[in-house]
Amino acid sequence: MISVAALIPAYNEADRITETVIAARALEGVSEVVVIDDGSTDDTAEKASSAGADRVVRLEKNSGKGAALMAGVKSTEAEIVLMLDADLASSASAAGALLEPVLSGQVDMTIAVLPSVKGSGGFGFAVKLSRWGIRKSTGHVMKAPLSGQRALKREIIQRMGGFDPGFGVETGLTIDAFKMGYTVEEVPVEISHRTTGKSVKGFIHRGKQFKDIFRALVVRWLGLRKYAPDKNLEQQ
Repeated sequence: MISVAALIPAYNEADRITETVIAARALEGVSEVVVIDDGSTDDTAEKASSAGADRVVRLEKNSGKGAALMAGVKSTEAEIVLMLDADLASSASAAGALLEPVLSGQVDMTIAVLPSVKGSGGFGFAVKLSRWGIRKSTGHVMKAPLSGQRALKREIIQRMGGFDPGFGVETGLTIDAFKMGYTVEEVPVEISHRTTGKSVKGFIHRGKQFKDIFRALVVRWLGLRKYAPDKNLEQQ
């Protein structure tokens, strides 16, 4: 039986982590749920554990999404990784649609395309940069380039040398998967998460996203990413 680890990076998500963990734990095919507490100052870790997380990895300081996900990958030997945001709450129960194509061998990675929410988000600069960068690098046009809800083979992460720092995770992962010859499919999924909106906090968040995405693109355009040729690497 193929092992699947649901990895949930979380930073101060005490209000939603319980529902997210419960929903992830109930997904058919999921072997273990790993929550990575990315230096939270609230009781995210305690609530995740009480909700039934198989493992809670605690980082001493807030290190960013990429580092949190890598800590989760290193804590498990699962063959398939299911990436879920911590604020999905009960809607995480729909993530099974991402797993089936990967478990059946149809594709190597799936990316969730979430329903559009009117009035959410900012002006789309980060999304546009990511979509443009992926298209320029691979020729593929993505509907949801920044979607953090994904199922993928562990070997993809290993061959690409790990995730990019911060919010460069999704852009870098998509480019690398295509460049290494893996098959990628976007899947419509009825998942919802907290939106940042056009607030000061939201614009600061998207500014960080833009910076991290730009860095992920530059690293690849300068040829600083080296891919391991062996698809059967041992856990790093």
